[in-house]
Amino acid sequence: MSEVSMPFLPKSKVAAVQAAPVFLDPAATVDKSCALIAEAAGNGAKLVAFPEVFIAAYPYWNWLMTPIEGAEWHERLYRASILAEGPEVAALCAAARDHDCTVVIGINERDPVSVGTIYNTNLIIGADGSLLGRHRKLVPTWAEKLTWAGGDGASIRVYDTPVGSLGTLACGENTNTLARFALLSQGELVHVANYIALLVAPASYNMAEAIKIRATAHSFEGKVFTIVACSTVSEEIIVAMSADRPANRELLSRPNSAFSGVIDPHGNLIGDALIDDEGIVYAEIDLGDCVRPKLMHDIVGGYNRFDIFNLTVDRTPRASALFVDEVPPADDPSEEKAS
Repeated sequence: MSEVSMPFLPKSKVAAVQAAPVFLDPAATVDKSCALIAEAAGNGAKLVAFPEVFIAAYPYWNWLMTPIEGAEWHERLYRASILAEGPEVAALCAAARDHDCTVVIGINERDPVSVGTIYNTNLIIGADGSLLGRHRKLVPTWAEKLTWAGGDGASIRVYDTPVGSLGTLACGENTNTLARFALLSQGELVHVANYIALLVAPASYNMAEAIKIRATAHSFEGKVFTIVACSTVSEEIIVAMSADRPANRELLSRPNSAFSGVIDPHGNLIGDALIDDEGIVYAEIDLGDCVRPKLMHDIVGGYNRFDIFNLTVDRTPRASALFVDEVPPADDPSEEKAS
């Protein structure tokens, strides 16, 4: 955790961005992101949350084409992916520093070693412009497995920020009870859950309502604030995905597919939510409101039985190989005899 001087239970204004990226254009999407950071901070926001893989595309083709047909789109996405240490992230960090706000934003992160490997990553950027951490989505959901590699436990962390102890999970992993509990057990009080507009879900699936249910569950169970930021689907994306497949246009225009808003520790929506439309939703949060609900359910404290239940989280970073470049000297037999 980074060391930040802050009030014990601060009050803050937070912002959730609901917008579409500039499709497969990371530079233009970074510019759009920086402008949205400036707008939100100009309206008093100290935390700005962006959608999942906002830079710079979601792989809708996985749901609309065969893997063979989608291979060309995957290569285009890989070429539009970015490094966590690259210039695009440096620009985002500069915007956070210039506007004195914490930023959580989703990117397609290019593996620095394995060509073709991409991670669904949330960046956590401090108000001082430092990259506090990155969370790689642990398990890509359903068709997403064609695109992203899974992350490891190294990123199951909570960060000290001026708005409070902050954690984040991407889209479907907000249904992963153990991942959510692992964040709560580290003192999480502010949770950023970011999503994409899943218009291609089964007909009976109301994506906006499903997002709200997940956010409500986490806030109510953990007695925390959840900031939800979801992407929208632009005409640019619809055209790209339906150019030679006209039936896709109707599918990608489906309503009730995006929800952005802020949920309080009782599970209530603060103010209004955004459904489908682009915009920024704001809310005032007071972490003091997390105290009284714990009298009823403190699942990481007095409302649990840790003599019965035990969760072990392996936060060891994973690598494809371990290289040992120096062989330790062999023991001298004469020294062993002398001892």
